This record gives sequence, C-alpha cells and structure tokens, in this order.
Amino acid sequence: MQIGEVAARTELSLRTIRHYEATGLVVPSARSQGGFRLYAENDVARLMVIRRMKPLGFTLDQIRDLLDATDRLDADGELGPTEREALLERVRAYEQAAAEQVEKLRVQLSRTEDFAATLRARLPEHEEATS
Repeated sequence: MQIGEVAARTELSLRTIRHYEATGLVVPSARSQGGFRLYAENDVARLMVIRRMKPLGFTLDQIRDLLDATDRLDADGELGPTEREALLERVRAYEQAAAEQVEKLRVQLSRTEDFAATLRARLPEHEEATS
C-alpha cells in the first residue's frame, strides 16, 4: 500500500511517517517503479508500535531498541539461549514501563473525571436537572 493509505490506517501524518523512515524506525518494504513508497502489513504493525509508544513518553532511541529486540526475536535465525533471554528481558522492561504508564494515566483520568464532575455540579443546568 502507498503512504497515504498507511497514514489513514495508522492515523499518522505523511510527514511523521517520513520522519520515522528518515530516522530508521521504519523502512518501506518496496518502492514502485515511479519511486513511491510501498508498505506491507508488517510495516503498518511497526508504525502502530511507534504510535502507541510515543505518547507514553518513550524516546525514539527506546522505540528503536524495542523494535530491534522484537525484530531479532522474530527473525528466522537461531538465537542462543543467552541472547534470547537478554532480548526477552529487554521486552519485559518495556512492558513494565508501559504498565507503569498505564497506572499513571488511570490516576490522571480519575482525577480529571473528579474535576469535571466538580465543575458540572457548579453549572446552573445541573441545578435545574436535580431540582
């Protein structure tokens, strides 16, 4: 698929996808005869990992590190048990960091909902609805 379809599916801008390509995070699977970038499903999946990690505060270097670890785990080549465990440990560390971010976001969401409810209670529309 071309970059426009990938942008629509991932909800990333063309500029962002091109930036991720320039930084080496994602490389189009092919190019058309006209030089257009062509992406496969695995490229879209890779962009979705990036899209999910970025708002959680992960740096591009951290994203690159995780993608490297998962790429090596997914590769057809044989990994020794020590190398495989080291890669899995890297993935576990990112999973733990993501879980910590989830908890922080839950707390933030709860506080925001409480704040919105406090404001809603002060509005005249709320007073009429409860009377």
